[in-house]
Amino acid sequence: MTAAILPTGRAVARRVASYALPFVVIAGIWQLASLFFPPFLFPSLVTVFWRCLEILGTWAQLADVLATVLRILAGLTGAFAIGCVLAIAMHRSRRTDEFLAPVLTLFQGIPALSWVVFAIIWFHGIETRILFIMIMTTLPAFAFQVLGALRAMSRDLVEMVMSYRPTRSKLLSAMIIPAILPDILTAWKVNLGNASRVVVVAELVGATGGVGYELLQQQQQFDMAGALAWTLQLVFFVLIVQAVISLIESVVFRYRATSERSL
Repeated sequence: MTAAILPTGRAVARRVASYALPFVVIAGIWQLASLFFPPFLFPSLVTVFWRCLEILGTWAQLADVLATVLRILAGLTGAFAIGCVLAIAMHRSRRTDEFLAPVLTLFQGIPALSWVVFAIIWFHGIETRILFIMIMTTLPAFAFQVLGALRAMSRDLVEMVMSYRPTRSKLLSAMIIPAILPDILTAWKVNLGNASRVVVVAELVGATGGVGYELLQQQQQFDMAGALAWTLQLVFFVLIVQAVISLIESVVFRYRATSERSL
């Protein structure tokens, strides 16, 4: 059964090729454009590659990348924790839901740049500003996603499980977490991309370090190769975390493939 579930080497190679093809085409078009346009418009990808290695090989520049990564993870973790608390409260109380749902919808409609302005006015420390911006821009999505997952649980299944009088920890580990985990992982995937864009905007305005700050320096020097290299650092981070989440999904939800093939 396990061998039937695992993809063959040819299938894996085909999947990798289909995934890489769009990037190869874009890279080829860019490299071709670099032959006809000046470097400040379309720098050679070879130059961009060496700039990426320079960033990763220089501690001062790598520290800026790590600072941005930590800001993203801190903001997402804080927003996820608060969002879970709000979602549970909204799920358990109709009045709380009626009060918080419009507030979260309002927050969701406020542009990230507006939160940047608010943070600059309200807070003094740079890290406090960025953390506030990250939480406020990603909190509504986390809260609504977790709330939707809680509401989607089968009532019949809940009643059946409750008939066995499980402890709270057993109820949480055996039913609630498995039921809402797919939506939680999806929320992390969605918010990860949003957070990487928001943190750059926040760092552009008030930070003295990080990828956004470095992008501002490249813009002032009209250094397109540097701007691409710094942008790719965030792209690599997002791709790595997305791959980790996909790996978690493949391990945790491998029973889905088993059940589907057994039908």
